[in-house]
This record gives sequence, C-alpha cells and structure tokens, in this order.
Amino acid sequence: MLEAPTARLLLPADASEAEWHATRREGIGGSDVAGILGLGGKYTGPRHVFEEKHGRSTFRGNEAAEIGTEIEPFLAHLFTKRTGIRTAEAPGTLVHVDHPWMRVNVDRLTFERPGPASGVLELKSRSEYQADQWEDGAVPDAPAIQCHWGIAVGGWDHGYVAALVGGNKFRWVRLERDEEMVEYLVDYCGKWFQRHVVEGFEPPADGLEATTDLLAKLWSVKAETIAEIDVAKAKELRAKHADLKARDKALAEELRLVENEMRLLTGENEIAKAGGKTAWTWKGNGTFASKKFAEAHPDLVERYTHMVPALDVDGLKAEQPEIYAAFRARRLVVPAKGI
Repeated sequence: MLEAPTARLLLPADASEAEWHATRREGIGGSDVAGILGLGGKYTGPRHVFEEKHGRSTFRGNEAAEIGTEIEPFLAHLFTKRTGIRTAEAPGTLVHVDHPWMRVNVDRLTFERPGPASGVLELKSRSEYQADQWEDGAVPDAPAIQCHWGIAVGGWDHGYVAALVGGNKFRWVRLERDEEMVEYLVDYCGKWFQRHVVEGFEPPADGLEATTDLLAKLWSVKAETIAEIDVAKAKELRAKHADLKARDKALAEELRLVENEMRLLTGENEIAKAGGKTAWTWKGNGTFASKKFAEAHPDLVERYTHMVPALDVDGLKAEQPEIYAAFRARRLVVPAKGI
C-alpha cells in the first residue's frame, strides 16, 4: 500500500523503457538532485542533468551500476534482518501532488507499522575506498540528498540510507525530515528546472571534474573548424587561466616541500606516529618500477613477461581515421603567446 502523504503514482513499474525515459526527462528525480547541486562527484553535474533532460544523455551504463541494481534485493533483505523494518519495492515513479516536476523512483518503501508506507529506503553499494565516509553514523552528501528528495516528494517524516561498503560491511542511517532542507531543495531545484529545462537555457560553466569529462564527449569534433570568441572575453579567460596555472604551480611546489619533510622525518620507516596515533605513512605500495626491475633482474624479466591482447591503435588510426577521431579525447591547450 502506497498512500504517500504528498505523492501519487505517475508511472507503474512495468511501464516500457521508452515511457520511463520520457517521464524522467519531464521532471527532476532523486538521482538528478545531487548533480544539480554539484554533489555528484566525478560522475554527474548540472550539465549532465541538463543534457539528459534534453534527450542528449551520454551515460551508457557501467558494471558498477549493473551490480548495484542486481544486489538491491539482497541489501533490502539485509536491512530488514538488521533493523526488523519491513520493506517493499515501490509501485513505480511517484510524483508530488502539487509540484508535477518533482518525481522520484525510490529503491524501497519502509513499513514500520501496519498500514501505508512509513518512509523510504535508498540502497547503495560502495567501494572500500569510501569506507571512512560511512563511519560513525555518517552518510555521504549524494545519497543523503537523494533520500531527502524521496522524503520531500512523498511527504514522509523520515527515510533510510543503507550501503554495502567494500563488499563486507553493511551500514545504515536514519534521516529525519528537515523542513529547512526540503524547502531549500524544492526552491532551488524548481528554479533550476524552470530555467534550464522548461526555458532551455544552458547552465553556466562549473569546475567539476564530471563536467570536464562530459564536455570532452559531448560534441563530434569538426576538424580544424573555428569558433569565433569575443576578444575581451578571450583575454579575460586567458588571464585567469595563466594566473591559476601559476598559483597551481606554486602550490604544487609548497606541497612537495611539506611532503618531502614528512619523508625525511619518516626515514627508513613505513609509519610515522605522533602521540600514539598515525600521522602519516610512507609505504612501498606505489607504482611498480618496471624499467629498474628489468635492469636489476634481467633473468626474471623473461619468466614474468607474458603476451597479452592489445588494441592496435596506430593501425586503427591509419586505416579508420574517422572512427579513430570519434573516440579520441579532446585536450584543451592554451598557447603561451598572447592574443
């Protein structure tokens, strides 16, 4: 039983994929909100959401997303086992009764009492490298925002985020409804939707790594074609670029100075402690020096050298130049000589 306080069923779970994509493009969903707010990490940002809403998504799925979907039932089972809270799959896409652009596809609904759903549950699978983000009852920004969005759309007073971290640690957190958070999300995302989806204005440039990656894939490059830029704007951007590059170089040198002092203090040891706690480590777990190994142990090189299949990129470039160009990354180069 759904009976969400502020949502109704918009599209049933068994709808066609075409219907699902069309419905997704016409509103803002839970996975969109973190991207709009710039909290999508290296995977998604405002520009990704904009392109997707206008039918130009570059995401083609990946193994991590596939595995995350496949293990959702197990994670839901584990959540119930640990908490005693029953869960059920949502009946489909939910839409806010007063704001039709507010939509959500929650991973699970929770049932803590007889009757309708009492809240939502977002299920995640995360690598061991993110383990520290889930310790001591913490939850990273992106899944927390996604859960808050489900709460906002459905009108519930709480929700849960649960994650399998590193394949062997299960963490779950209860998030209470925050009216200030809900008000902010509805206001910000509503204005964003009106400006960039309804009116179609492109979002401004941002400094997210995800946006850099997207822009490199977004257009088919037309070789040697020219985009005419306003001289004043070009000079402004070049000046900022030069200044930031200089500051970046200075900061990199300062960072090396600090790190080298740490290395000197560590000496032949692997771990440096202060007050009984680890201050930093300097372990032999970096890149393997293949060239030095070959020079020092030529007798072992042949033993541990194996032929592996490799793509002949040079051959592809020579024989299929157009296909090669379509898959080549774009690199921004700013000449040192001024305009």
